Amino acid sequence: MPSALVTGVSRRAGIAWTTAHRLAADGWEVTASGWPGHDREQPWGDDPEAAPAMPWLPADLADPGVPARLVEQHVRRTGGIDALVAVHARSSDQDLRTVTAAELDASFAVNARATVLLVQAAAAAGVRRVVLFTTGVHQGPMPTEIPYVVSKAAVQGVTATLAAALAPVGATVNCVNPGPNDTGWPDDATRAAVAAAMPLAPRWGTPGDVTELVAFLVSDAAGWITGQTIDSDGGWGVREGVPPRG
Repeated sequence: MPSALVTGVSRRAGIAWTTAHRLAADGWEVTASGWPGHDREQPWGDDPEAAPAMPWLPADLADPGVPARLVEQHVRRTGGIDALVAVHARSSDQDLRTVTAAELDASFAVNARATVLLVQAAAAAGVRRVVLFTTGVHQGPMPTEIPYVVSKAAVQGVTATLAAALAPVGATVNCVNPGPNDTGWPDDATRAAVAAAMPLAPRWGTPGDVTELVAFLVSDAAGWITGQTIDSDGGWGVREGVPPRG
């Protein structure tokens, strides 16, 4: 049975929670990890009922020693690691006027540094599929979320380099942009405006939409795809060129 480590599993409405359960349903032996303390600091709050139906490890990825320990715990439990799906993210609402050095450092530590350290540890343990997560900063500005944007842009930027590092052993590294995805955070006005502008259908993306892509990228069928950032966004990135619905 192949095994996967999925990070960022803390809320049932989230992409990571849905991904972990989809892989388990597909026959993967999954270790999930998350840090509900971050959610408690956000407007959406944590989800005390979100215990996944699989082994779950608390992991504060702001600690530079945690990524390697997390991979080690997974390998000790399962005997190896076939896939790493790094969905975790630190979110912060700071624009150019309010951004602080402390939040820039914290977001970079969790979103970028921890991701690279997770890949490092997983590579040493023989991982064959790595899926990282970015945001839509390459499709348009996000001026109210500067620490998040800086750190997630770094993840996207390093994807090709990590793919080149792992290519000699036949492992793949790809990055997913989930686009506007309704994980419970948007207010009603934002939800309506984005849905109206979505090219493929008047709705937001869902965690299930993204999970279809992740399930493919960790499969044997995706063995010839590496170093890519793939937008699973309902056409959001091309919305300016799409005629309005009649």
